[in-house]
Amino acid sequence: MDIRKLLPGELPPMDLLLSADPSESLVKNYLTSGDCYIAVQDEEVLGVYVLLPTRPDTAELVNVAVAEEHQGKGIGKMLVQQAIETAKQTGYTTIELGTGNSSVGQLALYQKCGFRIVGIDFDFFTRHYAEIIYENGIHCRDMVRLSQDLNGGR
Repeated sequence: MDIRKLLPGELPPMDLLLSADPSESLVKNYLTSGDCYIAVQDEEVLGVYVLLPTRPDTAELVNVAVAEEHQGKGIGKMLVQQAIETAKQTGYTTIELGTGNSSVGQLALYQKCGFRIVGIDFDFFTRHYAEIIYENGIHCRDMVRLSQDLNGGR
C-alpha cells in the first residue's frame, strides 16, 4: 500500500470523504485549502485524509476515511500516523482534529496515536449540519477537539 498526495488534476475520492463528513459543501471547501492524501493499493483507493493549514505552525487533520470493506486492517491508524509525520516534515509544531462525540472508535484511535482532548465545541453538528446524525446509537451533537504537540511537549 502506498500513501501519497493527490496528483495535480487527480479527482479526490468524494465518496470516501463524504463517508467521514456528510457535508459536501464543507468537504469541497477544505479541499480547496488543504492537501488530500490517498492510500492506494493495486490502483484501488483504500483510504483518504486531508491536512489543512489553519494557523501559523498548526495543521488540522480534517477528514480520515477508510473504505468500508478495508476497515479493521490498520489502514486508518497508518493514515493518521502518516498525517502526523507529514505535518512534522512540513514544519508544523501542532496538529489538531475534531470528531463527533459519537465517534467512539475514532476517539480511541486518535488518542492511541498521541492526540489529547483539548476541548468541546458544543452543538457543532446541530449548528452546521441540516440532518440529524446518529452514530453508534448516539446522537452526534458536539465536536470533540484533539491536539498533538509535534515537538514532543506534553
